[in-house]
Amino acid sequence: MHAIVVTTPGGSSALEYTEVPDPVPGPDDVLVDVQAIGVNFIDVYHREGRYPLPTPFVPGSEGAGTVAAVGANVTDVAVGDRVGWQGVLGGYAQKAVVPAAKVIPLPDEVSPELAAAVLLQGLTAHYLSHSTYAVNTGDDTLVHAAAGGVGLLLTQMVKLRGGRVIGTVSTEEKEKLARDAGADDVIRYEGFAGAVRELTDGRGVHVVYDGVGKATFDDSLASLRVRGMMALYGAASGAVPPVDPQRLNQGGSLFLTRPTLAHYTVTREELLARAGEVLGWVGSGALKVHISGRYPLAEAKRAHDDLEGRRTTGKLLLIP
Repeated sequence: MHAIVVTTPGGSSALEYTEVPDPVPGPDDVLVDVQAIGVNFIDVYHREGRYPLPTPFVPGSEGAGTVAAVGANVTDVAVGDRVGWQGVLGGYAQKAVVPAAKVIPLPDEVSPELAAAVLLQGLTAHYLSHSTYAVNTGDDTLVHAAAGGVGLLLTQMVKLRGGRVIGTVSTEEKEKLARDAGADDVIRYEGFAGAVRELTDGRGVHVVYDGVGKATFDDSLASLRVRGMMALYGAASGAVPPVDPQRLNQGGSLFLTRPTLAHYTVTREELLARAGEVLGWVGSGALKVHISGRYPLAEAKRAHDDLEGRRTTGKLLLIP
């Protein structure tokens, strides 16, 4: 089979399209014929070595396809099942081995492309809006990168819960996407803390969902109301420097958390419950998934260049 392999971490040229042996599932695994692969910033971090991995490795932690074989101990997944997954390395390939405990059954209404486009970012948006800070009717929220993959889904989920979304974007095109997703107000990054105060009559928002990191962190804290929560779930602009906890006191007894999806899908029951809601909304049309680019697997380098260059909105897919 063909796969993308990283032998030496670095720039996008480190993504080598090459022929490798077919993977073999262990007793608790399934082998999936991959039909669609999600492209995410964590793939970039793995490629760069920011999150070090033993080399060589096949990047990619999200995908969907059809089960081709199952291990001896697997009883609840069968050959021919349509499944998706996230959080398992090795997805940039024509075939992937996934632990049976990690696979997610796909409803008939959800194609492999939709599943690969929504699972990681949709589950992220779900835990942020339903658990990290569970949005209540009438809550004011600030969603950074509201036209990005997580941002578009998070905006819709906040609205499903009855919250108000103030979204940040960088261009007019992205503003339209954010508004189409349901954002109540859309602002630019420059001076956004002041704009948030104006839009909330000086109070600030109940929660900031921030996947940007270094470039937005200080003004995100300044956008919160008393006892507001800062949910820092990513660092697209770089890591946030160390923070003096006294700043949280001075800002109004603020809460700061750095959540990650793995800790919100600890058990299979929790994984399937979250995924069931997300895929159910996708299947019913209540949650719209914006796929902005499809690339042949061999062109993974171009997909990474476009993602890092902020030339995309929504989700990018690789197609084997």
